[in-house]
Amino acid sequence: MSVTPTTDAAARDSRAGNGAADGTGGTVGTVGTVGTAGSSGGGAPFVTTVATPTLRAFLRRSSFWVIAAGCVMVIAIVTALVSGASNAAGRALAGDNPAPAGSMALVEVLRQQGVTVTLAGSLAEVRSAVGANSTVLLYDENSYLDGDQLAELADLAARTVVVAPDFLALQALAPTVGFGGVSDASSISAGCSLPAADRAEELLPGGDTLSIPLGGDPLVTGCFATSTDTFSLVQVENATTGRLVSLVPDARVFNNENVTGYGNAALTLGLLGDSDSLVWYLPTLADLPRTGPPSLAELTPGWVTPVAVLLLLVAVAAAFWRGRRFGPLVAENLPVTVKASETMEGRARLYARSNARLRALDALRIGAVQRLARAVGVGRLAQLEEVIGSVAQITGSAPNEVRRVLVDAIPHSDAQLMALSDALQALEQATGRAVMAGIVPAAAAAASASREFSPPPAERMDP
Repeated sequence: MSVTPTTDAAARDSRAGNGAADGTGGTVGTVGTVGTAGSSGGGAPFVTTVATPTLRAFLRRSSFWVIAAGCVMVIAIVTALVSGASNAAGRALAGDNPAPAGSMALVEVLRQQGVTVTLAGSLAEVRSAVGANSTVLLYDENSYLDGDQLAELADLAARTVVVAPDFLALQALAPTVGFGGVSDASSISAGCSLPAADRAEELLPGGDTLSIPLGGDPLVTGCFATSTDTFSLVQVENATTGRLVSLVPDARVFNNENVTGYGNAALTLGLLGDSDSLVWYLPTLADLPRTGPPSLAELTPGWVTPVAVLLLLVAVAAAFWRGRRFGPLVAENLPVTVKASETMEGRARLYARSNARLRALDALRIGAVQRLARAVGVGRLAQLEEVIGSVAQITGSAPNEVRRVLVDAIPHSDAQLMALSDALQALEQATGRAVMAGIVPAAAAAASASREFSPPPAERMDP
């Protein structure tokens, strides 16, 4: 909302037009008189004009947030629908699932026929519920069971019906049976002597199949053939215990959606209703072995331990060997007096190793300046400029040249360092000869140097 001061003429125009539309899609209307514009001269009264935004302008400014909110709502609705659909489908072939993928219809029919159906979610529950003449239905959709658990399951009940067996189940329960692919036959008839298959007569086509050897095995029976060696039902008899394992590769035969079609109901009721007790077993995560994280010893390769022991023995032998070579410890009294020449050579080697030419030259310059100050008699507390002036006057050299040798020159190579060192030595020798010859007495030289060169602020030379 914008507030604009207007004069009486503007107010009258505004009232005459009952508000004019502004450039932003709003409506301009007069609210009332606020005061007088005294600062502009004339004391003309002014009123406030309010621009009220229209719905179209509001939507134009808020279009981004409206679209974003709409997208969020659409995503939330789709997510809810998808999750609801997945929850409605339930677990496949679950005995308490009334959805098309479940098997609640078959379980209820078996219970009406007097069969006690127990829903089990772990192998421990199967052990507690199974009897000597019980039937167990197994549908391991996620392959939770291993080979040992499958073999134990086959030994628990007199009859075991395995729906959609995977490779591990075939290897554990029927090693001679393999996968036969998807059937392309339009109709499948029983063609075997099993009573349940004969009552069914035909089966739902288009499902997975199993293959058995062409040579034939009297303990393996194939029904509902889709080719010469592929079948939709295979039954294997244990030669030792006489227990039966029926393999049905197509899980659609047992679900609510297809159990009433073809002869599916007759086959499933015949396979599962031969005994008074049925355990409907769908494995869960409870069947997985409960093991903690592997220990460090389990993660370590087998060769690490002997190699570590060998390295420890080698370290002990090396310590014993080197310790005997050093001999016994020698006690030495402290402090120890070290010759000045040794420390000088040590510092020189350090300067040479680090290419600290300027630092080495500064050490020489400090010593030279102190000796020159004593030679010309200016004293220990004299300023550097006093020493330079005195030395220049005594030796007859230019002050700038003396200052270059004592302060300004910077060596960039070992040759320049040697040349500056020689120049320092030559300057000291020239000063000493001049003082000894009596050209300028030391005290006079000091006084003259003090008058000619005013001392600047103190300078510091780092060693």
